[in-house]
Amino acid sequence: MKFEEIQYQWTLDCVMDETELSQESIKIPQLHNKYLIFYSNEKLKFKEIKYLFAGLIKRKRDYYSGRMTAEELEMADWEPFQYKLLKADVQEYIDADDNVIESKKLLALQEEKVNYLESIVKSLTTRGYLIKNAIDWKRFTEGH
Repeated sequence: MKFEEIQYQWTLDCVMDETELSQESIKIPQLHNKYLIFYSNEKLKFKEIKYLFAGLIKRKRDYYSGRMTAEELEMADWEPFQYKLLKADVQEYIDADDNVIESKKLLALQEEKVNYLESIVKSLTTRGYLIKNAIDWKRFTEGH
């Protein structure tokens, strides 16, 4: 799911109708379920991307260290690395690698989605208290 779609959905769902607080209270479990499903799915995707990223880092370390076989290079569709690097320089090349940079961007985006959805789920957990406080405030201001 695209991050913008999650943001759009929450922009619609976070609005509460102050004149229908009882209906808003009834909607909490459905909203909670909706965003918990999104959260779970995106968190699983995040874990998958992390594992793939760890594998990419290992392959890139082997690549820049000159430890990849011709067969592994062919499977990855990479040209043989032409230089001999000092062990201390390998990480610098890994960090500057285009595949690694793209994977880091993807990982960061996925992590942001997970954090955003986690905050929505936490917000929905306290929504009942907010509604109760709004009802209490209405009673107080109306003299009931």
